[in-house]
Amino acid sequence: MKPPSPSPSGDAATGKAAFKLSPPPAVPKVVQASFLLWLTAVAAGVLETIIRVFDALAMGWVSGSGGETDVTGTISGVVIRVIVYTLVVYIITRMRLGKRWARLTLAVLLGGIGTLSLVIDPISWLAGGNSLSDVFTEADLLFFLIAPIRAVHLAAVIAALVFMFLPAANTYFRGSRSARRRTLA
Repeated sequence: MKPPSPSPSGDAATGKAAFKLSPPPAVPKVVQASFLLWLTAVAAGVLETIIRVFDALAMGWVSGSGGETDVTGTISGVVIRVIVYTLVVYIITRMRLGKRWARLTLAVLLGGIGTLSLVIDPISWLAGGNSLSDVFTEADLLFFLIAPIRAVHLAAVIAALVFMFLPAANTYFRGSRSARRRTLA
């Protein structure tokens, strides 16, 4: 399989075309599906961040404490997340272009460590002696807003990982590497 070529408009696949939702030529459907699922996971993370920021600001306002340290912590957390989300979107676009390092980075960092970060709180909570029935008796509005977003986030990551390593994707990533070798020779 040959690597993505420049689009008809002359944009190289590594330029503006890499950020378009429609796939560049020669990108298998499974890789495009993985790309869209990774973007869905990022969108879920962004939405969760927005909800948590509003919650933190509302709690500071309700408590009347002024919440300067809470707001500062919230702002620094948002800045870090914006940087991380920006890097992740860049890596996702590289994965769609057949970059093996991007696929590996997504698998290890987001598929492994990222998934762990999504499930560690619920697992720790259950390991602390709580039961599943306690979830609904102790749940607040924030839980009911965040839980479905986390579920979508987790499902998108798992599905993106699966699609990224299906046979057609493996062939695509091997083909992209072979094409680069031929270009260098």
